[in-house]
Amino acid sequence: MTNVVAVTACPSGVAHTYMAAEAIEQAAKAKGWGCKVETQGSIGTENELTAEDVSAADVVILTKDIDIKGQERFEGKLTVRIGVSDAVKRAAAVMDKIEAHINQAA
Repeated sequence: MTNVVAVTACPSGVAHTYMAAEAIEQAAKAKGWGCKVETQGSIGTENELTAEDVSAADVVILTKDIDIKGQERFEGKLTVRIGVSDAVKRAAAVMDKIEAHINQAA
């Protein structure tokens, strides 16, 4: 099973941060993948990814609208950077592209 971790954040740190997290989780689960999403919103970091989460991840998704804190945790991992609006509106398409890349690399 493919394991996905993600970190979402948006400039205002409110709605889109959490909408993106939910969309990514739902799209990953629709594929039968494991998924954990850390949010870096206006109230701080929630659902923080552990070293074990990162180690077990096959792919990392980071929103790119503002800097993600702690990006160095993901060095050496397959990392996909997307806009927060793409995460909200096109999460399933993003997962399809990730799946195609993983299958091609296998």
